[in-house]
Amino acid sequence: MTATTDGSAESAGAGSESTPGAVPPGPAGRTAGLAAGPPAPPPVPPAPTRPGRAGPRAEYAPPGVPGRLGRLSRPGAGRTTARDSVRDASRDTTRDAARPTADLRRPPDGVRPGVYEAAARATRNLLERQDPEGWWKGDLETNVTMDAEDLLLRQFLGIRDEATTRAAALFIRGEQREDGTWATFHGGPPELSATIEAYVALRLAGDAPDAPHMSRASAWIRAHGGIAAARVFTRIWLALFGWWNWDHLPELPPELVFLPPWVPLNIYDFGCWARQTIVPLTVVSALRPVRPAPFALDELHADARTPYPARRLAPLTSWDGAFQRMDKALHVYRRFAPRRLRKAAMASAGRWIVERQENDGCWGGIQPPAVYSVIALHLLGYDLGHPVMRAGLESLERFAVWRADGARMIEACQSPVWDTCLAAIALADAGLRPDHPALVKAADWMLGEEIVRTGDWAVRRPGLAPGGWAFEFHNDTYPDIDDTAEVVLALRRIKHPDPARIEGAIARGVSWNLGMQSRNGAWGAFDADNTSPLPNKLPFCDFGEVIDPPSADVTAHVVEMLAFEGRASDARTRRGIAWLLAEQEPSGGWFGRWGTNYVYGTGSVVPALVAAGMAPGHPAIRRAVRWLESVQNDDGGWGEDQRSYKDPSWAGKGASTPSQTAWALMALLSAGEREGKAVERGVAHLVETQKEDGTWDEPYFTGTGFPWDFSINYHLYRQVFPLTALGRYLYGEPFAPTGAHPAPAGEA
Repeated sequence: MTATTDGSAESAGAGSESTPGAVPPGPAGRTAGLAAGPPAPPPVPPAPTRPGRAGPRAEYAPPGVPGRLGRLSRPGAGRTTARDSVRDASRDTTRDAARPTADLRRPPDGVRPGVYEAAARATRNLLERQDPEGWWKGDLETNVTMDAEDLLLRQFLGIRDEATTRAAALFIRGEQREDGTWATFHGGPPELSATIEAYVALRLAGDAPDAPHMSRASAWIRAHGGIAAARVFTRIWLALFGWWNWDHLPELPPELVFLPPWVPLNIYDFGCWARQTIVPLTVVSALRPVRPAPFALDELHADARTPYPARRLAPLTSWDGAFQRMDKALHVYRRFAPRRLRKAAMASAGRWIVERQENDGCWGGIQPPAVYSVIALHLLGYDLGHPVMRAGLESLERFAVWRADGARMIEACQSPVWDTCLAAIALADAGLRPDHPALVKAADWMLGEEIVRTGDWAVRRPGLAPGGWAFEFHNDTYPDIDDTAEVVLALRRIKHPDPARIEGAIARGVSWNLGMQSRNGAWGAFDADNTSPLPNKLPFCDFGEVIDPPSADVTAHVVEMLAFEGRASDARTRRGIAWLLAEQEPSGGWFGRWGTNYVYGTGSVVPALVAAGMAPGHPAIRRAVRWLESVQNDDGGWGEDQRSYKDPSWAGKGASTPSQTAWALMALLSAGEREGKAVERGVAHLVETQKEDGTWDEPYFTGTGFPWDFSINYHLYRQVFPLTALGRYLYGEPFAPTGAHPAPAGEA
């Protein structure tokens, strides 16, 4: 037995169908079947085998089964350092930075002084950051819950060491504010769950509860409701050590894995990130493990005498009230669940988890599902030396960024494909010659990252041939539509010595993206028609967005890509455009799902509409231009705070940032405003705020994981987007003439 339970009959290995002493299923003995999945689609069209990746499977694998043959490990993939996880850029890049070079196009006459020089400096800096394999990756900064949960995982598994703890604590302390709290984004308000988790992590590191920085934190926590008011995830982590009672958490029955895809609240109704988290948590919820607590946390209860205050149920006629009562029924069901059924459900969940482990050992390329998958499998009997567990723990190490001061920051995810395609677009649009070795090398790397096997997306699109790209180094199970669109846009800009490779990859990517269009004409990020309203109503789902509906920014990127490929008149493109026009806000902007917020959405949509043939004088474009002009800051830049996701009065408001200024400029430039005052001031702001080495500072978070609930600072955004905007100011829009890349025969 590997865990202490709450006294129920289940043991830590109750979900395993192995006989005593048997080795749990591992990489060599994965179960191919799933409880529910689509029928086999037609064979994948042939795609060439790339270095570091095996070719397409000879037969259909169940949705999301990565299999160890899907991709081989590459040296350096996922490595992180104290720098921005890229090549050492410390070499002097300012020397001769303003001198024209044969690799850059000459700007047209009459360009504002300093713009070309700024673009040249930024280009050289970005080139210096490229990895020898061809990729770029900046740090992906989120919040201290990643670091706290990493320490809690190590405590749970019994592998926490002094060096890691000390480095993590150094980072966590450095993020604490004067009032003792922690926020989830730079300059944001205090956040209760983040503060609780950070406090507990520092207690693990040995910080005394009566130390000034700790007493300030605990006082604030108590004043804001204590542990009882924290999110469910935080209370689950505390329950693992007996600091919270499992009976006071929402029930997550593992029998969910048996629901077929057409039944409401089946696992495929959840967005892929939530799905990968919920399946392992059903095992954890069923087994309710409790490790010995190294200390008490009474100081974090609003009233230690009543740590579990009663909560009033919402009216039965409301969704909240209905699901609260359903949760109460599930707590009753737990006591009477057929033992054989529950054992089979946990075994099925375990297989589902193992089947989706990537070849680098991670799950989905993101840290939270990996953490919960490791816990669930350990509870099911996988010891720490098992290949699955060993690979999983090793993959988590690659999320660590060690800083120069000895602090250790955990990335929630890594973004090499996204960063690489954006860097390639920026360099090309800034005038780097299309056959430059850096661009060719980037293209080779991106070609090697193409995913030519099916994943969970095939549940909703069982007949669709694969051919997309993921966000991360290793995530064959979950390619995404946004990355695929941007990779196609990047590849189209590069003059590659083997054009047939480029054309084949682009054709497959375009076909896959078209096939992932949702019924309403728009595109989500990972799945088609992932729009059920029910998952967000569950009491468990209080940690952020758990579904993947179509968004304006993803749809815009697909429309732009389709226009670039000569498909602006395609009926599917026109449906996407119609959806975008219907989604425009009364103010003139568009909501940004994956970037902050209306500035990002508008900066994505306007260039796409113009690329697809919409005249800059169209009323929708003019409304967008007027809105962007109205929210420009006095310093000439643009900024938008994460608070705009909760409070519309914040829309387009915030300190100027390089990336958001670039997004606004990209929209205005595409709308024909190059000679306008707003563009002149915005370009001047970028030039004036650039550092001597060609970089920009950007402490503010301009990326979005879950609107408001999970914010991201992509450290390469501050470099690639300003360079793209300056390049388009210098050389104009990169849109290919309509029909320049006609659809292959039979696909029009």
